[in-house]
Amino acid sequence: MATPTPVRHAWRALTGLLIITAVLFGINALGVYVFKASSWTPELALDLQGGTQIILEAQTADGTAPTEDQLNQAVTIIRQRVDASGVGEADVTTEGGKNIVVQIPGQADEQTRQRIEASAQLQLRAVLVAGQPATTFVGEDGKETPYPSPDPSLEATPTTSPTNGSDLAWITPALQAEYLAYDCANPDNDPANAPKDEPLITCDPDGTVKYILGPVELDGSSISDATFGLQQTNGQWAVNLKFDDAGTKTFGEISQRLYGANPPLNQFAFVLDGYVLSAPSMNAVILGGDPSITGSFTQDSAKVLADQLKYGALPLSFEVVSSDTISATLGSQQLMIGLIAGLIGLALVAIYVLIVYRALGLVIIASLAVMGVLTYITISILAWRLGFRLSLAGVAGLIVSIGFTADSFIVYFERIRDELRDGKSITGAVEDGWGRAKRTIYISKSINILAAVVLYILADATVKGFAFTLGLTTVIDVMIFILFTHPVMQLLARTKFFGSGHPLSGMDPAALGAVYRGRARFRAPVAQSTKTQADRRASRSRGEAERRQTIAERKQAELTKVPDTGKPSKTDKGAEL
Repeated sequence: MATPTPVRHAWRALTGLLIITAVLFGINALGVYVFKASSWTPELALDLQGGTQIILEAQTADGTAPTEDQLNQAVTIIRQRVDASGVGEADVTTEGGKNIVVQIPGQADEQTRQRIEASAQLQLRAVLVAGQPATTFVGEDGKETPYPSPDPSLEATPTTSPTNGSDLAWITPALQAEYLAYDCANPDNDPANAPKDEPLITCDPDGTVKYILGPVELDGSSISDATFGLQQTNGQWAVNLKFDDAGTKTFGEISQRLYGANPPLNQFAFVLDGYVLSAPSMNAVILGGDPSITGSFTQDSAKVLADQLKYGALPLSFEVVSSDTISATLGSQQLMIGLIAGLIGLALVAIYVLIVYRALGLVIIASLAVMGVLTYITISILAWRLGFRLSLAGVAGLIVSIGFTADSFIVYFERIRDELRDGKSITGAVEDGWGRAKRTIYISKSINILAAVVLYILADATVKGFAFTLGLTTVIDVMIFILFTHPVMQLLARTKFFGSGHPLSGMDPAALGAVYRGRARFRAPVAQSTKTQADRRASRSRGEAERRQTIAERKQAELTKVPDTGKPSKTDKGAEL
């Protein structure tokens, strides 16, 4: 006889879950043993692990205190730098109206320190070459072949002295080879520290265009203001710049040189932290010092670029006041307390479900164990790939998720029990209970995920860890519910212990009150003589069923009762003939 469809479905689901688990462990194993960048333990955030604290003091050209807008923009730039280095759960704040405090979990490497301590200076460079970020070419054999690393013997000095920033004499054979092999996605590339008086190989922030730029001809200190708005001529969004007197003169000379040149020599790049924010073409000679940058801007993108040019252009540099190793603000003791609280919560849930659901409680405990394994390995992978670090708020999110997860199983099991009380078989109750419970659970989990997303977007950085772990565990909870809990119940319903409704299985129809034969028609009371164990069980079941009757069912039951005279009721006369 062919295997029933629910059984095949159950085994397929469990196999799929096993494959997903193996893939996750395989990914993390690659990170641990091949890339040497991951770990079998989740990374801890600053509040639990401690880390590095760097205090930067803002310096202005005239010695005056920086404005609040300047400091806030500097905080945004530094936070972007920290995120770009793969550090998660970092804290970047202002202090005392002049300082910026950067706190990073763990020990900051030298590259991260340099990235943080670098001044947020804007550079303006002429574009010499612009093209696709390809690092391979099709060889004579028709296969993709990577460009070789630059040969040290190639000429690196211009044969003729360049006359301006757009002179192609800057492109030496060594620079051309370096450009071809340059990989925009390689994190080891650090264009921010390139010399100002030499050409620069870099990309845009998205890595979609690769450039060779000339030496710096203007810096951000020449820009006195940057705004955005709609152009009256064509209704497009534009970014409007205003140069100071020296910048106006220099930019006028540059515009005369670039206007009318062939692309990309007619382009001028705005470079922040070594990356090209924008490289517009010169469409006119601009002598008044007030150029406009146009393109496919939206209101938001125009505002972002204007802020980057305005505040990145401010003459702000930073002096490192101190760089120290700090201890955990909460430490291992608080982490241990949180873990103990989680274990106590798990123990209480386990005790409760074993008392209420008997052997079914073991299914809940097993589901929680599988969820714990998947959550653990997922957090370990996220620490490697996204720089996620587990804070105490994140630990709280994991603890709260225990209760939310148990709710899903309780809703499911109560639906199964309701189906059993309706007189259905155990296998039928499992399938019908699943059909009704999953709608309720999906709606509940959707609300949890929505709340986590809103909290993550709107809440303070200290709460984001809670929102992230809550949303992550909710998604894993739904996956466990589909791929483990229900398939296991499908298989258990066909075993002798559960399928026969053993009293310890938690699925005993008699104990649940499944004693009626149809709607509002209950069995007649058993004569009170010497009661066997089965009689006492039937009595308890009958009481359970009577307690669950609606008002209409009680009235109908009263009409069908047999009177004390022994005569049949009106509704039973037909059965007497």
